[in-house]
Amino acid sequence: MKLRKWAPSAAVLAAVCVAGQVQAQETEAPEVDAVIVTAQKREQNLQDVPIVVNVVSGQQLQDAGVRDVKDLQVLTPGLSVTSSTGSAQTSIRIRGVGTIGDNPGLESSVGTVVDGVYRARSGVAFGDLGELERIEVLKGPQGTVFGKNTSAGVINVITKAPEFDFGANAEVTYGNHDARGASASITGPIGETVAGRLFAAIRKRDGFNDVRNGAGPSTQSRNDDQDVATIRGQLLWLPTDTLTIRAMADYTKRDEHCCLTATTLVGPTGALIDAVAADEGTLRPADPFRRLVYANRESNQELKDKGVSLQADWEINPDLTLTSITAWRDWSNVQGADIDFSSADIWYRPSDGRTFNKFETFSQEVRLAGQTGPVDWMVGGYYSDEQLDNSAFTPFGTSYETYFSLLLSGGTNPTAVSALTGIPAGQNFIPGQGAYDRFDHSSKGWALFTNNTWRVTEALELTFGLRYSDDTKKVFAQYRNTAPGLACAAAIVRPIPAAARSALCAPGADPAFNNVDTRQKRTEDRLGGTAKASYRFSPTFMAYASYANSHKSGGFNLDRARFGAGVINPDTSFDAETVESYELGFKSQLLENRLILNAAAFDQTFKDFQLNTFTGISFVVASIPKVTSKGVDLDLVWRTPVRGLTATGGVTYAVTQFGNFAPTAGVGPRLPSSRLSYAPLWSASWSAAYENEIGAGLRLRASLSGRYTSAYNTGSNLDPLKNQKELTLWNGRIGVGSEDERWTVELFAQNLTNEDYYQVVVDQPLQSGTYAAFLGAPRTWGVALRSKF
Repeated sequence: MKLRKWAPSAAVLAAVCVAGQVQAQETEAPEVDAVIVTAQKREQNLQDVPIVVNVVSGQQLQDAGVRDVKDLQVLTPGLSVTSSTGSAQTSIRIRGVGTIGDNPGLESSVGTVVDGVYRARSGVAFGDLGELERIEVLKGPQGTVFGKNTSAGVINVITKAPEFDFGANAEVTYGNHDARGASASITGPIGETVAGRLFAAIRKRDGFNDVRNGAGPSTQSRNDDQDVATIRGQLLWLPTDTLTIRAMADYTKRDEHCCLTATTLVGPTGALIDAVAADEGTLRPADPFRRLVYANRESNQELKDKGVSLQADWEINPDLTLTSITAWRDWSNVQGADIDFSSADIWYRPSDGRTFNKFETFSQEVRLAGQTGPVDWMVGGYYSDEQLDNSAFTPFGTSYETYFSLLLSGGTNPTAVSALTGIPAGQNFIPGQGAYDRFDHSSKGWALFTNNTWRVTEALELTFGLRYSDDTKKVFAQYRNTAPGLACAAAIVRPIPAAARSALCAPGADPAFNNVDTRQKRTEDRLGGTAKASYRFSPTFMAYASYANSHKSGGFNLDRARFGAGVINPDTSFDAETVESYELGFKSQLLENRLILNAAAFDQTFKDFQLNTFTGISFVVASIPKVTSKGVDLDLVWRTPVRGLTATGGVTYAVTQFGNFAPTAGVGPRLPSSRLSYAPLWSASWSAAYENEIGAGLRLRASLSGRYTSAYNTGSNLDPLKNQKELTLWNGRIGVGSEDERWTVELFAQNLTNEDYYQVVVDQPLQSGTYAAFLGAPRTWGVALRSKF
């Protein structure tokens, strides 16, 4: 790497270290503060919990510029968060295991929980997180306590609660790409027994990519911008000394243009795209990090996320507590998209309200936790009712028929489709008409669970948990073609080449889906659990072994499925994904409690792994018989001898790969015995923060954080043209303010060294041999003014 790319991070690191040396050894280094977590739904010291948990404090999140779950990966080794066509299409993976987020019929392998409330999908969990107390990232299956769809882990978000002491915060930011942001919060007493907290924020930014529109109709000149507003309110009521009630409500709106792909390799279809576009259609030769993208149709999303929850904790007696969490959430994402990702008018989804996902979810959890002699026990029940409405209208563009005519004639005959079908030109694929599918999907489930810890001796603890769950899913699918599919109907009966028939009979043009309704239902019940043994050899060293099994629900592929052209497959269901996990680890406090060092080896086996693949024209879901993930996690927190300087870090080594199996439809031949996509062998994260007085009533705070991943593939079919090389990213922040924090001015930067990298590399839709990528963010920097009262 060129020296200049390291210069910004070196400058921040120098500020941390040089300033720290002035104060070094003035006093004895302080100990690491005890970290309290709720990984087992009771408050415990992190060092007493026999689970791999990465804990990130609110201050660390602020230092690293974490605004949402996607930013969190810079502080958590083994965590990967990516998005494709929008923030709603987000995928979260832990130790290389996760679910591609573009198909709403699949639930996540990594559960996201915010203040005790489970979020239905990765995309639903993606948003501005507001004021945070901490985030706990639990690795490995967590189904016993957190329920289904946590087979790879849990991201447990705890926001700041109201306080009875008055406090207020405000922040304004400005950065490159005309990034503007403002946030404010206030907390304090409303009465003797009631306290409140209110947080609000707005953030706007120009897009990272320039757009060429061809002949339009879109006039959008930038893409991948930001326009988000969020508000969150809380009330804390203490009606008695033993009863605590916390009510929360939030609303977030995003109105953004996102996301278009940048071409990474142009195949032979590039010339055809050029022929039917008003301009060059796509960038040739490919140069993705020029950040020039093409779209003649607008790509936008209007996302709204709102919800309320009520948590009540009743301390019946000092050894018995009853907890109830009731929640309702409503999430919607209305989109428009140019889905051929070129300025040729071929295939799109108009911004007319007919393409959307909407989730409405109600959940109720009740837990009774107590202590009886040497046993800490917990029993509980959970109920959820989720309604998902999915709709997609995908019409043909004005150049669809001409493009396929050129494709099937080697670029020589713009009316070749008519010659094959016998239908007049312009009538084979009528512009503005196409597939219009709607899915009414419901999911209801309930569960009973228990988790208990027996302190056999002062050193030995045994934990045993069980969870029984019962779920029912139903889907009512309405398949429609707003034009009758004449070209495909003719191709099926006429003696034309098989390749031509396949091209003319894409699922979105198949008359088999003319006015077809299907209904499906599946029920499943599962018994899962965990067993753990921990032994404290000394007050500063604990070792543990654990076993867990969990599952991710089966479901339905919310897309068109066929046995072949003209023959619909009405069964789009897929089986539940199950996992068994073994871990062996230790937790230690060294150097007179100035260093926390924790490590664990893990061995996880997934069966019927749910693989979601985009073929370039539709989604295919396949159940892979076996996936294994084996490796080691290591984490540390170090209060250095330098006064005010704290360092944290972690490393994950994971071999996450498919078993050896015979490929089936929708499963590429490269998969058997290969590593999964987004499964680097090595990943690491680190951070250093320095804070101290510098005289004249001023205080300096500087931080540097980063992450490293070895090379990995970004495609579910493991095409080698979709590889991402090894990557190191740095974030930095340095600021000066008053000692009482009444004001602080900070300079910050994300992706300090301006690394170019891919989030996802895809087969460009309808363009054989052409590849394109959703790009990672470039370097962003800015200044923040913060005030605290």
